[in-house]
Amino acid sequence: MLSRLSFLQKPERPSEPKTRTIDVAGRSVPLTVRPDARARRITLRIDPGGQSLKLTVPKGLKERDIQDFLARHQGWLMTKLARFPTSSAVSEGRYIRIRGEAYRIMRTGKIRGLTETSDIDGEKVLLVGGAEDHLARRIRDFLKQEARKDLELLARAHAARIGRRVASVSMKDTKSRWGSCSHDGNLSFSWRIVMAPEHVIDYLAAHEVAHLAEMNHSDRFWAICEDLCPRTEEAKRWLKRNGAMLHVMDFG
Repeated sequence: MLSRLSFLQKPERPSEPKTRTIDVAGRSVPLTVRPDARARRITLRIDPGGQSLKLTVPKGLKERDIQDFLARHQGWLMTKLARFPTSSAVSEGRYIRIRGEAYRIMRTGKIRGLTETSDIDGEKVLLVGGAEDHLARRIRDFLKQEARKDLELLARAHAARIGRRVASVSMKDTKSRWGSCSHDGNLSFSWRIVMAPEHVIDYLAAHEVAHLAEMNHSDRFWAICEDLCPRTEEAKRWLKRNGAMLHVMDFG
């Protein structure tokens, strides 16, 4: 009878995440607390872009324990969040990186005209035409075009080296991964990678092309990746340290 009652018992529903705002050195940051029955410890994560936090806690953990954890990690949060600007808005005068180089955003004041890089009095600038409220969209479109140009060229060159074929290359704006490869040879990349240094862009192309030969992360996969991109380890370290910074700007 007991076993039958246990069998008929409905599975326990997961607890709903709760969102609040916490203060970190005078900066209000949204915090989502998610209780998880499988969690054995508290895990704190800064979302890409540094605009919000996620805290996973063991189910049933008391509020004072959560507060104690956050208090103990105030210094860590201050250090990490200091890397991110308080505003993610794209505006004239801000700097944006293109292939690792800093460019100052400058509106041309013209209604028409291509978005393009230039050099004015020894300073790298990104010239953007059109209305002010179209600024973010125009820059986003420019970055997508530049990313596609780089990644299509690199991916097809790497694929030719290992005797594989790239079926298609597409650009997305994903936060969880920088790229993907399907069994049909379709490659997908986050266009934001064009803001990273050139050797990091090359690594991402090599990484996804290596999956055309090995749909895993085995030793053979990494051997192919490193053969295609000798700076693989350096690029991986750069992405680990700086990848979240590429998600800071909000392009609408």
